[in-house]
Amino acid sequence: MRLVFWVGFWTFLVDQATKYLVVHAMDLRTLGEIEVLPPFLNLRMAWNYGINFGLFSQGSDIVRWVLITVALVISGAVLWWVHSEDTGKRGFIAAGLLVGGAVGNVVDRILYGGVADFLNMSCCGFDNPYAFNVADIAVFAGAIGMVLFTGGKNAA
Repeated sequence: MRLVFWVGFWTFLVDQATKYLVVHAMDLRTLGEIEVLPPFLNLRMAWNYGINFGLFSQGSDIVRWVLITVALVISGAVLWWVHSEDTGKRGFIAAGLLVGGAVGNVVDRILYGGVADFLNMSCCGFDNPYAFNVADIAVFAGAIGMVLFTGGKNAA
């Protein structure tokens, strides 16, 4: 369980540090967009008040607190799962990524009312209108890892 804590801690810290750097220090919230390696990687400020791709983003305070509660309940369930089942090292890492990312986005919702998304990637003539953040990557990777690396015989 110590591994879950440390992976979650560092995931949360990297997520919040990158958000602070981009949103505040680089002032992306005012600039709106910074081209880094166009068209492959750009920084585009987007506030997500809903779930993935802005779904359920009516901007309601009730939606905000429901999403915070859901993220915390899921994080608690993941922690209980890896504590009560032998998931192995990879399962602990996956759980840490998922929980660290989820808590990072919860902190955004508490501080800003929505999640600060800023990474935008496009390629090959496709202009991707969506942005994401480090926490989103961690939640996605953690969820995939939980599916692949937990469940008895698959745990390593």
